Amino acid sequence: MIEVRNSSVHGSGVFALRRIRKGTTIIEYQGDRVSHDEVDERYADKLETDNHTFLFTVDSKIVIDAGRNGNDARFINHSCDPNCESTIVKKRVYIEAIRTIQPGEELCYDYAIGRDADDPPNVDEIFACRCGASGCRGSMLEPRKVPRMKEKRVKRVKRVKRVKRRAAGAAKGRGARGSRSRGR
Repeated sequence: MIEVRNSSVHGSGVFALRRIRKGTTIIEYQGDRVSHDEVDERYADKLETDNHTFLFTVDSKIVIDAGRNGNDARFINHSCDPNCESTIVKKRVYIEAIRTIQPGEELCYDYAIGRDADDPPNVDEIFACRCGASGCRGSMLEPRKVPRMKEKRVKRVKRVKRVKRRAAGAAKGRGARGSRSRGR
């Protein structure tokens, strides 16, 4: 169903040999199953600027290190516009198609690597994305959390939207009251 070969995104990639339908489980992400402490020991000498990793966090206790005893799933590259997603079922990680994938198309999923408080200031540069998608966020890291607006501001925005909705309904030949009652 798949093969590993050179990728224009990064290094090696995984490509479809045949059409893969949406919802198909393609491969299990395999490797040594270790604790977070074991991962820290294994990669203690790794440079902070090295973004190359085959680690997949399953939960607070288990990490899969596909750098050891891993399979072809470790070569699936990141994309901000993925055709696959990772799913965890009974502490096992699977890669599934989220849309139909055509023969020759590279498989990819959003790594959404977690951010940490002690990340270096240039962490987005270290984990720069090379996917080339039109909506690329520029990083393999999870999107930055947007601070919540204050409650008063939220209420005002909702009120403005309701007024706009009423005006739009009136502009389409419907009375503002009719538009408002449909929105509830």
